[in-house]
Amino acid sequence: MQDTEIARRGLVLLGCGKMGSAMLEGWLARGLPPASVTVRDPKPSDWLERQDVHLNTDLPDAPALVLVAVKPQMMADALPDLAALGGSGTLFLSVAAGVSIATYEDLLGDGTPVIRAMPNTPAAIGRGITAIVGNARTTETHLQQAELLLSAVGEVVRLEEEAQIDAVTGVSGSGPAYVFHMIECLAAAAEAEGLAPDLALRLARATVAGAGALAMETGTDPAELRRNVTSPNGTTQAGLEVLMDDAAGLKPLVRRTVAAAADRARELGRG
Repeated sequence: MQDTEIARRGLVLLGCGKMGSAMLEGWLARGLPPASVTVRDPKPSDWLERQDVHLNTDLPDAPALVLVAVKPQMMADALPDLAALGGSGTLFLSVAAGVSIATYEDLLGDGTPVIRAMPNTPAAIGRGITAIVGNARTTETHLQQAELLLSAVGEVVRLEEEAQIDAVTGVSGSGPAYVFHMIECLAAAAEAEGLAPDLALRLARATVAGAGALAMETGTDPAELRRNVTSPNGTTQAGLEVLMDDAAGLKPLVRRTVAAAADRARELGRG
C-alpha cells in the first residue's frame, strides 16, 4: 500500500467485524505495516488476535486516518474515545450505515475532515463496490486516501452530495440481498418444474454468478447482452414477456424495492 502518510502516522480501525476484517486483511496483503495499525474491538476474533497489529491499546496521538466500522447502535459508546482526535488533521472515514456526516461533525468539530462511505457485503471477497462522499474539510488527498484503502475490497465511486448515499444504500448496499433472493426464486421455480432441490439451487447460483461475471468482464450494455441470448419466438422470449411486463414485471417491482430501501435509509438517517 503506497500511502506513506498512513504508514508513518498510523491508522486506527474502530470495529473489526466482517467488514473491518475484510478491509484489514486487504491492507495487510497490500503491504501496510501491521505496526502502523491500531484496532479497537471489544470482542476480537481469533484471526484478529493472530495479527501483529496494536489491539485495544492506547491510540496514537495524531493518526493519519480513523476508519469507523462499528454497528450504528454502538456508535454512541465507541466514538467519544476518539473525540480528542477531532480537528487535529486526522481524517475520519465511516462505513457505518445511517450515521450522517453532521453527526460526526457535532462530536468531532466541524473542522474535522469526514468521509462517509457505503460499502456492500461482496467486499468480504474483494468484489464489493463502495460509494464515498466527504464534507467541506475533505481535500482531494483525503479522498484519494479513502479510495486507496477501500479499493482493497473492491471498486470505489465518488458521490456529488451526501443525499445520494440513500439511493446507493437502496441499490448496492441492500442489492446483494435482492440478488440472493433472486437465486432463491430461480431455484424454487426450477423445483416446481421437476428438478431436484440440490440441482435447482446449483443451476440458479451458477446462472446468476455467471451472468453477473459476463456483464462485468465484457462491459457490454446489459440490454445488448439480453438481446444476444433472446431468439425471436424462442424460450427466452417467452420468459421475458412475463418478466418485462410493464405493469406486473420485474422493472416496476425493482423500482418499488429500491425506493422502499432508500426511504428507510432516509428515515434511519433522521434518527
